[in-house]
Amino acid sequence: MRVAIVTESFLPSVNGVAGTVRHVVDRLVATGHKVIVVAPGPGPTSYGQVQVVRVRSMALPGYRAFPLGLPDPQVHHAIEAFRPDVVHLASPILLGAVGLRVARRLDVPSVAVFQTDVAGFARQYGVRADRAIDRWVASLHRRADRTLVPSTASRQQLAALGVGDLHLWRRGVALDLFGSEHRDEQLRAGWTGGEQRTVVGYVGRLAPEKRVRRLVELADLPGTQLVVVGDGPERAWLQQRLPHATFTGMLGGPDLARAFASLDVFVHTGEDETFCQTVQEAQASGVAVVAPASGGPLDLVDHGRTGLLYDVRDPHALRRATGHLVADPAGRARLGSLARGAVGGRTWASVVDDLVGHYRAVLGARGGVRAAAGAGQRAA
Repeated sequence: MRVAIVTESFLPSVNGVAGTVRHVVDRLVATGHKVIVVAPGPGPTSYGQVQVVRVRSMALPGYRAFPLGLPDPQVHHAIEAFRPDVVHLASPILLGAVGLRVARRLDVPSVAVFQTDVAGFARQYGVRADRAIDRWVASLHRRADRTLVPSTASRQQLAALGVGDLHLWRRGVALDLFGSEHRDEQLRAGWTGGEQRTVVGYVGRLAPEKRVRRLVELADLPGTQLVVVGDGPERAWLQQRLPHATFTGMLGGPDLARAFASLDVFVHTGEDETFCQTVQEAQASGVAVVAPASGGPLDLVDHGRTGLLYDVRDPHALRRATGHLVADPAGRARLGSLARGAVGGRTWASVVDDLVGHYRAVLGARGGVRAAAGAGQRAA
């Protein structure tokens, strides 16, 4: 199968959309499919043996590390020359709209993957246009042949906007990378200064949409060491208010796996997550999770069994839930062990193979429509 992936984000950006696309490309290529990626620039023009077509972009105000793709005739030229069987729209907003238009013009089926709550994202940057943004995103997904959503909350959100043909498609987790066996006592000692402290950590972008300022609630939690893994526009603000926290900057690969496994409690603060990949990665690392009772984490965390969920409306709930686990080492171990078991079958290979099933479904449906149209013409 020939798959054209039009994505709103790709390497060198590090985020959920870019990471998911990378895993999809890896598995598609490994199983014999042909792939092209169309992404905002600047960045590498190849990923392994896969061509990456870079198009015009502009930096997101306040977050220059996130380029927004702009309408570009190169999208049409690249997709048309590739002759795809299906067009995959990764979190379509602007560039994805162009990809959708090209797919319809070429009469090629499209699968749209909903991954970003754009209205919620924009609110955190001072853009108050929720209804207009939601209408735009919904219109894109209504025009795609099929929409894949990462969580029950996302499915409800899009259904309320009138989007049909919604299918749940979760994310995989790199079980060959993340695991409790990577716990590093030397790394922990460096974080705590050799003291016996419970290590509480956040991993992710330090950006407004992640509500990371809530981490300040944990600043003076007794007996703990706060570790913040990641980078972004909120880092300076956090460092000023969390002088005793450890900031590692962005980590990846084995370094990230060691950091995850070396935590005692993982906390997440984002309220608008459509999925929340870092929750899965913490669970795969055997670490007890505290996550918001909102969005994607509602599907990932079985409260009291594979982690704890806190009420985002309660300004003390995050601290209270974290403090509960800090005071209960046996409870942390139990939650971490059960969480590891819960994600044990969520490999990227199986998840992307399911995605190929969705590709085949829209191809089959499109073929059926063409056959019916042809039969009608012959009967006439």
